[in-house]
Amino acid sequence: MSLYQNLLLLTAISAFLSIASACSDGQCKLLDECSSDGDCEAGLYCFACQQGFSGSRCVRSTVTNQFKLLNNSLPFNKYAFLTTHNAYAIDGYPLHTPVPRVTFTNQEDMITDQLNNGARALMLDTYDFDGDVWMCHSFGGQCHDITAFGPAIDYLKEIEEFLSANTEEIVTLILEDYVGPNGLTKVFTDAGLMKYWFPVSNMPKNGEDWPLVSDMVANNQRLLVFTSIQSKEASEGIAYQWNYMVENQYGDGGMQAGSCPNRAESSGLDDKTKSLVLVNYFHSMSSKEKTCEDNSGDLINMLRTCYAAAAHFL
Repeated sequence: MSLYQNLLLLTAISAFLSIASACSDGQCKLLDECSSDGDCEAGLYCFACQQGFSGSRCVRSTVTNQFKLLNNSLPFNKYAFLTTHNAYAIDGYPLHTPVPRVTFTNQEDMITDQLNNGARALMLDTYDFDGDVWMCHSFGGQCHDITAFGPAIDYLKEIEEFLSANTEEIVTLILEDYVGPNGLTKVFTDAGLMKYWFPVSNMPKNGEDWPLVSDMVANNQRLLVFTSIQSKEASEGIAYQWNYMVENQYGDGGMQAGSCPNRAESSGLDDKTKSLVLVNYFHSMSSKEKTCEDNSGDLINMLRTCYAAAAHFL
């Protein structure tokens, strides 16, 4: 047998051993190569990201729950958790109007799945529409048949069911609000959520710490709701977002490396009179293909940048 043939044989044996020694049957760990979901250990699934890495690898299927990772004895503002942008704008969401929907989507999971997968804050756009409160991804402060997703109560009932089934969890809702007076109060009441309501009177002013998570759970005050309409804090007891929170720029303007500017409605991230910070990191035009690339090293770098800009929060 020639040297060339020996080399070919050794190469073939090496390749065979490499394949044979690859993990499978639920033994593959985070970032190990895989061929199916069944190869990955619990909490992981097999995922391909052409723009991030070659082949398929095991990645996390759920987000780490910060309240359980540490404990629940710290103030609420000392935890970081996942927020879903336009949580209601779900790809394939059933139609509730007589015409096809013509607007952008941002999520693949239903609200219940988002919560079960680790999201603990939801950004929602609420509108007056068709005699009720609806979720819409619209423009000009008006909801239309082509931009409507569904009645808000359908989404809110999913949140109520989650809070009822998970008695130690806290959910935060951040509302872009185009609803008339008392509309939100009615729909939250009808959805059975008022029993979980965290009252404005207990929210800290001037950048002070929030109550301990353990106390919020013990008092069953596990739903925080923020509105973009300032007057509703006094009239309906719904917290005005910008009294308590700062937020960086959303869309492409918030994805510039090394920069973490505030969005127009927010004071600067260095505002010490606010004790909550919301960090956006997503493109102005959503793209499934780029999601896996965005939610990797560049995201970590942006979090470090925003951490430096708002370090007094932590």
